[in-house]
Amino acid sequence: MRNKLSFLISILLISNLLFAHGGMWIPLLLDKYNEADMQNLGLKLSAEDIYSINHSSLKDAIVQFGGGCTAELISDDGLLITNHHCGYSSIQSHSSVEHDYLTDGFWAMNKSEELPNEGLTVSFLVMIQDVTSNVLANLSSQTTESERTKMVDKAIKTIQKAISDTSDYSSEIKPFYYGNKYYLFVYEIFKDVRLVGTPPSSIGKFGGDTDNWMWPRHTGDFSMFRIYADKNNHPAEYSVDNVPYHPKKSLSISLKGIKENDFTMVYGYPGRTQEYLTSDAVRFIMEKRNPTRIKLRDKKLSIMREEMQKSDKVRIQLSSKYAGVANGWKKWMGQSRGLEKLNAIQVKENQEEELQKWIDLEVDREHRYGHILNDYKTIYKESNDAALAQEYVFESIFGVEIIGLVGKFKKLQNIEGDQLEQTKKSLKKTIEHFYKDYDLN
Repeated sequence: MRNKLSFLISILLISNLLFAHGGMWIPLLLDKYNEADMQNLGLKLSAEDIYSINHSSLKDAIVQFGGGCTAELISDDGLLITNHHCGYSSIQSHSSVEHDYLTDGFWAMNKSEELPNEGLTVSFLVMIQDVTSNVLANLSSQTTESERTKMVDKAIKTIQKAISDTSDYSSEIKPFYYGNKYYLFVYEIFKDVRLVGTPPSSIGKFGGDTDNWMWPRHTGDFSMFRIYADKNNHPAEYSVDNVPYHPKKSLSISLKGIKENDFTMVYGYPGRTQEYLTSDAVRFIMEKRNPTRIKLRDKKLSIMREEMQKSDKVRIQLSSKYAGVANGWKKWMGQSRGLEKLNAIQVKENQEEELQKWIDLEVDREHRYGHILNDYKTIYKESNDAALAQEYVFESIFGVEIIGLVGKFKKLQNIEGDQLEQTKKSLKKTIEHFYKDYDLN
């Protein structure tokens, strides 16, 4: 699955033999493919209890927080819990030298003290639908790649427009399995989300970059927010008149504890997998891409760290940006070590050898697919230098914030009238948000 999957269910099932059954599973398909195995291993819920479009289910208590985190509703008054690092930018936005919530933590003693966060959203999944037949309806094996892209994009826009014209919901259509399947995800998005509480960074970020992406961790990695809605319990822009949202379902916490071999399930957002990459792609990641990314971010982090050490004000202003850069930096180091430890290139080569044997068993298969693996080798050999140059562009050029800001002004081209005025207002807000952490005096 090349692109980010908007919703996933990643299951770790531990049997009596301590054997883990893992997978990235789509809630829509649990009843068809996974329910029986899950229940045999100890799950006491049905697939309908996890995902239902007609009744309240687990999907109504587990939400997408911001652009790419998971949060869980833990009360009937819209209170949710998420990771400390997921709430980090919001915590930073309210922090100052006088009120350093990053260092000291923050707790609202009542609802009137909860802090609003402009731009922060919480998305509830309404439904998932397989729309592959609609998206690929007019394609054939003779369709060129450029034609395919245009036709797929047009079909996706048509489906999404039909939803936006008939409801207040937001929608996304994402390709799975490299464009062989397409799923529609429909969301209800809440825009009034307020900070309720966060521990000090000494607890929420204990271990810092050293422990990030490591297991086990010993950090209190959590923060708490509350969703607000209008008086009809519908999404609304921030207003003092809004009231706590009442979800269809919230999670209760068992005090019974856990024991060895209990069924364990992880349910959350977002997801992506690159498990279908070839050995040549894995080799490029290990030997070229990751070392380059790490080197460039090492330099970026050292520059930021030097400035942050000059004053508490600068430390607070840059803390969220620094954490974002460091997150990928640490991930790629661990990813490379993991791939090396698992001998991933050799594993992939063995899989490809078995695949080629299977292809060669039938003349028709050999005719259609016999050249595929060699084609991949040629493509990666020819494209690796360009791909590496692209990493330098992304990290060292587009990684400079001001360049990204300037790029947003392209929106002003070829528009006029009311649309021009609306775009100018939007850009003004963007500029104000961009410079909020910088002292211009």
